[in-house]
Amino acid sequence: MERSASAVWHGNLKEGKGTITTQSGTLSNAQYSFSTRFADGVGTNPEELIAAAHAGCYTMALDAQLTEAGFKPDAIETSAVVTLDFHDSPTITKIHLINKSKIPGIDKRKFDELAGKAKDGCPVSKVLKAAEITLDAKLV
Repeated sequence: MERSASAVWHGNLKEGKGTITTQSGTLSNAQYSFSTRFADGVGTNPEELIAAAHAGCYTMALDAQLTEAGFKPDAIETSAVVTLDFHDSPTITKIHLINKSKIPGIDKRKFDELAGKAKDGCPVSKVLKAAEITLDAKLV
C-alpha cells in the first residue's frame, strides 16, 4: 500500500507561499507559508500535519490493542503536540501524545500496558523514533 501527498512552493522562504494536496483530496491546495509554520499565519504546516498523522495513527493502534485484548472502547480521543526546536537548525525533538479513553471493564494497569504498546507499535511512532515520544493516557 502506498499513500501520497504533494507540495508546491513559489518564491523565497520568508515571502513565498505554497500549497499541500493529499491523494485522498482531504487537503486540496491547502495553504502553507513561512508564517503558517513559524508564526500564526492562516494555513497548515508540516509539524501540524505530523501531529495529526500521529494522533490518528496512535488512536487506531490503541483501538487495535484493546480489541485484540477483548475490550470494546466507547471512545478514544488523542491529540499530539509536536515540539520544533531551533538550536542549530529547526528539528522536531519531541512529540507528546495526550489520550483520553472510555473503555468499559478495563483496569488502569491493563489500560496503561496496552496504551504503551500502542505508542511503541504505531507505524507513525516507529518512523518518528528520532524524536522523544511521550504519552499521557487517561481512562475517563
